Amino acid sequence: MHPELILFSFLAYTVLLFFISRLTVRRKVDNETYFLGNRNSPWYVVAYGMIGASLSGVTFMSVPGLVHNEAFSYMMLVIGYLAGYGVIAGILLPLYYKLNLTSIYTYLGNRFGLTSYKTGALFFVLSRLIGSSFRMFLVVIVLQRFVFDNYGIPLSATVSLFMILILLYTLKGGIKTIVWTDTLQTTFMIGAVIISIGLISVQLDMGLGELISESGRRGYTNLFVWDVNDPRFFLKQFFAGMFITIVMTGLDQDMMQKNLSCRNLRDARKNVLSFGLILIPVNLLFLFLGSVLWIYAGNEGIMLGVEQTTDELFPTIALEYLGVFAGLTFFFGLVSAAYSSADGTLTALTTVFCIDFLGLRRRSGVTEKKIRRTRYVVHIAFTILMVGIIITYSAISNEALISSLFTIAGYTYGPLLGLYFAGLYTKWQIRDVYVPVVAVASPLVSYLLSIHSEWLFNGYRFGFEILILNGLLTLLGLWLIKRKPAKGISGDA
Repeated sequence: MHPELILFSFLAYTVLLFFISRLTVRRKVDNETYFLGNRNSPWYVVAYGMIGASLSGVTFMSVPGLVHNEAFSYMMLVIGYLAGYGVIAGILLPLYYKLNLTSIYTYLGNRFGLTSYKTGALFFVLSRLIGSSFRMFLVVIVLQRFVFDNYGIPLSATVSLFMILILLYTLKGGIKTIVWTDTLQTTFMIGAVIISIGLISVQLDMGLGELISESGRRGYTNLFVWDVNDPRFFLKQFFAGMFITIVMTGLDQDMMQKNLSCRNLRDARKNVLSFGLILIPVNLLFLFLGSVLWIYAGNEGIMLGVEQTTDELFPTIALEYLGVFAGLTFFFGLVSAAYSSADGTLTALTTVFCIDFLGLRRRSGVTEKKIRRTRYVVHIAFTILMVGIIITYSAISNEALISSLFTIAGYTYGPLLGLYFAGLYTKWQIRDVYVPVVAVASPLVSYLLSIHSEWLFNGYRFGFEILILNGLLTLLGLWLIKRKPAKGISGDA
């Protein structure tokens, strides 16, 4: 594909995003618009848009590449997601709406104290900065290799360009803008997968049924791994998926901020449950794309280079072997993934920092104008920070990004899981000042157990379920620092 055509397509897509952004802020907007979309977002729009935000570049590129070595075992993780969304709809959303929260970490302050509150918010900031920067890196590095390298533009400039554009279209409208731009991004991502499968089907002269049969014959459609010591053992995957959803959606300000923009609890629940159901066929579609890509690669003798990861299978085939239309289809899906990886994150990080760390909405005498000016500064600061993280990661990455993302999330979200579980299901009063010690110690012990697990546990290897272990260790640590509740005070949430 000609780099000029890709560049033109990128600019056209960006203009479309800015047009949608402009439509969302045509009427009077204020800080409530930025933080919660004036609690007026249609639930079905939120649910559809969250698909793209949930999938992002990780699913778009990494999941298809995993199929060759892991078949469809990833689906057990996705099925676990649905159980997690049930927990969110039944337990967490009612709590957030009852307390009328803007930042969900305010709950920890109400339940345990200021230090727990700040610790939870800080772990979210770390988790989101790392995770979203990794997602963004995955898609930007492909665009760099296939487009911007042709113009001699360095990666730092490419990353800066993307982040500045995201900054500009989210700065004013915040969550209200993102709810609607996410719908566009979801459409392009799913459309890219469907069209790519169709184009490869034509190239191979095989119908849908034949592709499914060939995928099965090659073992790509296997769902279950029965070896309990394998990180992909199906029960590990299921329960890991459940808890990953609880923490990376239910305890994540980015995802919950979109849910809290719905008109009421009933709509928010409908959003979460319908979103969870839709994710199953959507992820299955991505896995099927992976099997089709590997079938095509095998038939055409396409080999990835020594320094290439399986993440690069999809872009290699789409941009170098399938023609202009396929390349553009992939490109639009990829750009959608890039934008969806960072726009919601910037808004959520800004919200958490302004409310949880600066206390702008708690302090009396703070004017709307001052809040707006402060969040502009914070929004810009997080943009610069993400640029730095992405560029740093580009120098050290040497593994499939999806493994990195979920491994890191397992360590950074574990303390949040333990804190919320203790808050909701125990009456403990804890020595709040020691919570940061527990929150740091639990991931560290989890990591040490993980790297020595085969020796300690007779060949057992941890997978994504390291998140559960991390949460349990946090819970144990909170039990060790608990104190007797003050007389007459209940620890109920």
